[in-house]
This record gives sequence, C-alpha cells and structure tokens, in this order.
Amino acid sequence: MEYLTSHQIAMLWNISPRLVQKLCAQGRILGAKKHGNSWMIPSDAQKPQDPRRQKDVIPISRQDSAFFSTSASSLSSCSGLMPLMNTPFLPGHCMEKIEQMAEGPEKEMARAEYYYFSGQAELALKTAGPFLDSEDLALRLSANLICGYANLTIGEIEQAHSALHALQNLVFSIKDPSSPLFAAAVCINTAAATLLHLPLPEGLPSAQKYLALLPDGLRAFGMYVSAHSAYLHGEYERSLGIVEATLSMQGEIYPIASIYLHLVAVMDQMSLRRPDQAQIHLLKAWDLARPDDLIEGFGEHHGLLGGMLEAVIKKNWPDDFKRIIAITYRFSAGWRRVHNPVTGHDVADNLTTTEFAAAMLAARGWTNLEIAEQMNISPNTVKRYISTALEKLNIRHRQDLKKYMLQ
Repeated sequence: MEYLTSHQIAMLWNISPRLVQKLCAQGRILGAKKHGNSWMIPSDAQKPQDPRRQKDVIPISRQDSAFFSTSASSLSSCSGLMPLMNTPFLPGHCMEKIEQMAEGPEKEMARAEYYYFSGQAELALKTAGPFLDSEDLALRLSANLICGYANLTIGEIEQAHSALHALQNLVFSIKDPSSPLFAAAVCINTAAATLLHLPLPEGLPSAQKYLALLPDGLRAFGMYVSAHSAYLHGEYERSLGIVEATLSMQGEIYPIASIYLHLVAVMDQMSLRRPDQAQIHLLKAWDLARPDDLIEGFGEHHGLLGGMLEAVIKKNWPDDFKRIIAITYRFSAGWRRVHNPVTGHDVADNLTTTEFAAAMLAARGWTNLEIAEQMNISPNTVKRYISTALEKLNIRHRQDLKKYMLQ
C-alpha cells in the first residue's frame, strides 16, 4: 500500500491541507493513519463528499458496489478511447504492445496515437481520419482529438477547428452524465482547450469531479491537464503537487501520460527558478520517451520549458533535438493561428526557437548571465538573441517582451 502526505492529498483534491487533516481526524478518509503529528493517507483514498452538495455531485465512491459495477461495465464499452494512452508498457515496448492488440478499430486508433505522439502528424491523420464520424463514440472522441491537433501541426487550421468543435458537440450528445464516456468527453474537451491556452467551452462541466470515472491512463493524462491549468494560473507549487501525487499513485507505467506530467513539472520548476529540479523531471520524461521515439510532447512544450531542451537535449542528443525543434516550428505555428485570434494575445511568431527560449527567460526577469548558464551559451550570445528578439518584435525594452511570450 502506497501512502501520501496530507499536503499531497490536498493538492490532488484541490482543498487545503488543514481540511484534509480534519477529515482524517473525523475518520472520514478510509485507511488514513496517524504518524507522529502527521497523517499518512492511502494513495487510492477517495475524497469524502460534502453532504450539503450530494445532490449536485456525481457519486464516485468506489465503495459503492452498484456504481462500481456500472463503471466497470461502461468502461468495457470505451475500449476505443485513446487505447495506447490507456495501455501500460515499459519504455521500448510500445510497438510490441500495439502489435499484441487484437485486429480491429482499437488497434488502428492505437497506431494513430503512436504516429501522433512520435511526431508523425500526417500518418496520424491518415490512420485516425476514418473514425471521425464513427458510430462508436469512444473512437470518435479519440479521432477528433488526434486529428484536431495533427491538423493544427500541419497548418490545416479549418480542419483543426472542425475537429475541436466536433469534440464540443460530442459532450452534449452523451445522455448519461454518470458514464465514463461522458467523463472522457468532458476531460478531452478540457485538455483540448487547456493545451491551446483557451477558455473552456461554454457550459462544459468541471473535469475535476469526473476523473475518478476514467480508465487509469486517461485519468493520469487528465491530472496532467489539471496541473497544466494550475500552471497557467501561476499556481506552480499546486501544479507540482498534482504531478507528484499522480506519479506516486501509478501502479503501472503509462508512458504517454507520465511524459506530459514530467514536462509540466519542468515548467513549474523553471517558473520557480529551480533549474536543477527541472532537469531531473526533463530527464525522467526523456527516459520514458526516447526508447519509443515519443517526442511530440517535447516539441509542443518547447517554449514553456525555459531553455531546458537547449541545456540538456541539444548537448547530449543533438539529432533528436533537431527533430524536436522541427516539431516545435510546425506545432507552434498552428497553435498561434488558433490561440492568438481567440485570445487577442499576440504570441510572437517570428522568433527562432532559441531566441524565443532566451526571450521567455528574459521576460521572467532572468539576467543575461543566468540565461547563459541555463542555456550553455555565452552572455554575449544571450545579449545578441535578446537584441534580435526586441528588433523583430519592434520593441525597445526587455520588460515589454512579456506581452509576446507564452503565459
């Protein structure tokens, strides 16, 4: 049995550590044990419901045998829901796991996932495209998420918008709000909006209360989305707590979700100016990704990683770094074409990835010397990058860079 501290549980449940301790003292958290002045709580403990809100909250207690039976039955009908993300495997065995799947649509969707997460957007589109209008809603959800982001990557913005709008329509077409399929639709829509740094679709329920209904791999990815959202709100410690609690609770390795969890932890640590801790998370993500070439997430997050790819991956794996940067250019160009018009936030689109990384750190108050040490370049080179960025953006002062950087 794995145990978490009250602080980790508080981060995971989005409540205060003091309330967690109170719930423990009241005996409302099953399995919680007092250890000195602290509480140790089972990693699979369920958040107690507020009795004042029970009418408004979907029951998620796994102690309710009738609900558990319904969930297990419903999950069996969601086998086409991001099947690769929901498959545990050891790094280096991704394709082996796919080949072991029974022939059929789920196996094809797993292949589409592999193509996307390994940076092969065109193949992902070709493989997932036939399922965009599938009668199987789990397959349709998966296909529209994959095709939405793959189209964004190759610059087909109209098709990207179409797939993302289809995802929103799917939420409201599912009649049973207590089903894992509805939970998945809510969480996938939340992910699609959060990763584009966009407002959530109007009327979309909070994803937080639906996470317990999801299969393990997608739940872990849902926790990544929660951590990313906390990051966007400047709640870096809370975001880290979500990451650490989620990773510690995994009984098996779900590499895709784990890669994304570690990457958001890099973002948090760099925002907190803890580059040594950021590097630890980056290397953990890399150890999970490199054996199967699951490098897409590194390209997607490049601008938020604060020069860590230049500091670590470029130096030790230069060929892989070049492929990641190629992904970054394609993905970020499409990302801006969706993000900028909706938000009115003019994220820079005319900087090189290295200029952008240096400018991001400068916008956060890092000195040229600190940036140079982080990116393994000279202070004069940093000065040149920043000057070029200012010139390209037609601004004079480095404090004005923030307007053109990622949040």
